[in-house]
Amino acid sequence: MRRISLLLLGLLLCIGAKAQDEKFKALFMYNFTKYIEYPASKQAGNFVIAVVGDSPIISELQTIAEKKTVGQQKIEVKKIAATDDVTKYHIVFVPESKSASAADIASKIVGKGVVLITDKPGLGKTTSGINYVSSGGKQSFEVNQNRLKEHGVNVASALVTLGKAVE
Repeated sequence: MRRISLLLLGLLLCIGAKAQDEKFKALFMYNFTKYIEYPASKQAGNFVIAVVGDSPIISELQTIAEKKTVGQQKIEVKKIAATDDVTKYHIVFVPESKSASAADIASKIVGKGVVLITDKPGLGKTTSGINYVSSGGKQSFEVNQNRLKEHGVNVASALVTLGKAVE
């Protein structure tokens, strides 16, 4: 009985740690917006964050959206399919479980003023503008300035300083 209790406690701690990771990622994502300049065409209407597929980050982002704005823009969070028109969003987040679609999404947003954020090792160098990484149990992120420029947004050097620059 004690062994089962310890296993359940361990499982709950792992679930809690994963939920905490998603909360940090959502907060990072919101804070990224303070360092990114979008084209004029993206500075009206709602600020839309799209998440490809199911991800626990959606609820964390919705909590932020209830309380925060990006400049004067109200935040809207949408769950989308990888095949949707991704050019109309401000941020597209691709969780690790959907990372196979990241390259296709990246090719669609060239010059469209969309930030692609991924969550799989290696994608910061090859595909996304921002990629979450975990090292030593700490959450961080990579910034690919060339990719962000290619996608049509400007990024402040301060964001690169806060994360890790990759090319």
